[in-house]
Amino acid sequence: MYQSIYEIGQKNKAEKCQVHIKGRNIYNLISEYFQIALGIVLASIGLKAFLLPNGFLDGGVTGIAILLNTQINVNISYLLVLLSIPFLIIAYFTVSKKIVLKSIISIISLAVFIQFETFDTITDDKLLVAIFGGLFVGMGIGISVRNGAVLDGSEILGIFLNDRFGIEIGKIILVFNVILFSITAAILSVEAALYSILTFLVTAKVTDFIIKGFEDFIGLMIVSRHSDAVQKAIIEKLGAGLTVYKGGPGYGSRGEVRDFNIIHTVINRIDIRKIHRLIDEIDPEAFIVEYDINNIKGGVLRRYLDRRKGKKLSPHIAKTNSSF
Repeated sequence: MYQSIYEIGQKNKAEKCQVHIKGRNIYNLISEYFQIALGIVLASIGLKAFLLPNGFLDGGVTGIAILLNTQINVNISYLLVLLSIPFLIIAYFTVSKKIVLKSIISIISLAVFIQFETFDTITDDKLLVAIFGGLFVGMGIGISVRNGAVLDGSEILGIFLNDRFGIEIGKIILVFNVILFSITAAILSVEAALYSILTFLVTAKVTDFIIKGFEDFIGLMIVSRHSDAVQKAIIEKLGAGLTVYKGGPGYGSRGEVRDFNIIHTVINRIDIRKIHRLIDEIDPEAFIVEYDINNIKGGVLRRYLDRRKGKKLSPHIAKTNSSF
C-alpha cells in the first residue's frame, strides 16, 4: 500500500513537472516570435524612414536589394525576398531547420512591412540618416538573431563558408560588403558609398551590442605570493566568485616557484580597475592575465544592466571557508 501511494505521488509530481515544462516552452515560443516581430518592425523603420528615402545602403542582402532598386524598376520588397532565396537554400544545409523556418517568416514579414509602411521624411541630414538608420536596422537584426532568426543572408553565407573552408565569418562578411560598397561607389557616388559604410558600421556595432549584451565580462588569472589574502579580498570586497587551481613548478621574475595557487575569476568589466586596486594593495608584484569572455552562463556574476541583477557572493563565505 505504501509503495502504491509513493508511486502515485511520484506520478503526480512528474505530471506537474511536465505541465510546467510545457507551459514554459509555450511561453518561450511566444516570447521568441514576439521579439522577432519587434525586430522586424525596428528594421523596417530604419529602412523605410531613413535609408530608402535617402538612397543609403546597409550591408549584406538588404544593401544589394537597395542598390538594385536604384537601377531597375522592381519593388524592393520583391528584391529582398528573391535575393534571400539562395542564402536560405544554403541555410537549409548549414543551420537547423528551426532557424531556417524563422528566417523565412522574418524575411517575408520584413518585405511586407517595407511594402505597406508609410513614413514621412524625418530628416534630410545625411549624417543623422546614416546613424539612426543604422541604429534601427542594427536593433532589428540583433533582436531577431538573439531569438533564432536571420534578416540578412550574408551571415548565413559566412557560416557556410566557415564550415566548409574554415574562413572566419567576420572576414567573409567584411569582404562581401567591401565588394558591395565598391560597386556602390562606381554606380552611384563615392559620397553615397561613404555614408553607406558609416550606416553599416553603426548597424554592425548595434547588432553586436544587442546580441552579446551591453554588459561585458572579463576573465582574470592571478598568481600571487599572497593568494589567500587576494582570494579573501575578491570575495569580501568585490563579491565575485572564483576558482583556485594548484600550480606546479613554474618560472618567473623570482626564479623557480613551487606549490603556488592560481586564482581564476570572472568579473564585470566595470569592476576591472577596482580589482586591480585591491590586488595592488596586497601584492603589487602579482602576475595578472586578462582575457575577453565571449559567452558565460551560471556562476556568481555581478550584473549592472540586467534586470535580474545577477548574483553577488556573500562576504561571510570568506570568513567561514577554512582554506582562507
